[in-house]
Amino acid sequence: MDLLQIILSGICGLAALSLVVEIVRDRQPGNVSFFALVAIELGLLVQLVWGIVRVVDDHRGVDVGTYVGYLLGALVLLPVGYLWSVSEKNRGGTGVLLVAVVVVPVLLLRLHGIWSAHV
Repeated sequence: MDLLQIILSGICGLAALSLVVEIVRDRQPGNVSFFALVAIELGLLVQLVWGIVRVVDDHRGVDVGTYVGYLLGALVLLPVGYLWSVSEKNRGGTGVLLVAVVVVPVLLLRLHGIWSAHV
């Protein structure tokens, strides 16, 4: 995995831990969770740009549609989870956001798998 993907996965782990604490306390996600989500989203935006540059440069053996789809899916996942969490004022909403945060490293791992298939 790239260094950016490792860092993003670590931030996702910290955000997930923060969200678990919020679920146990039966509270809405706080500022720590929000700023972690913003950091993850900015990192995913960098990942999207970097991934598209990599695909344009050398993509022999990479299914471009699948690769770009995973890049875009990872970028869209957190905002959708956050909006769902804000509209749902109980533990279930925070749980949805927790699921979204846990899925991001899985998508990053899949991106790595798709890209490393061509090397």
